[in-house]
Amino acid sequence: MTTPWDDEVVREALRGVDDPEAGMNIVDLGLVYAIDVGPGKVEIDLTMTTAACPMADMIVDQARAAVTAAAPPDTAVEIHLVWDPPWTPDRMSGIAREFFGWTSF
Repeated sequence: MTTPWDDEVVREALRGVDDPEAGMNIVDLGLVYAIDVGPGKVEIDLTMTTAACPMADMIVDQARAAVTAAAPPDTAVEIHLVWDPPWTPDRMSGIAREFFGWTSF
């Protein structure tokens, strides 16, 4: 039996990638805007908390590596940095809000 390959598998792989400045994974931070899984490839729209994020290249590289490791062989992984709409804290999950102590959000 093969493991299904869908956006949830990709999302779980991305949960293993932390924004080192925030200490929280990029999914719960709300940095993952879109995941499009197709035959032989996956495209991910990803943002940063700020366009001046000094860790952006590292986060993109780690995201690519995490998804590649979870993907079927020979799957192309494309990650696009997007800035529209700009990231805001309201994109964070309840887990992230609780982590930061922002429960009255």
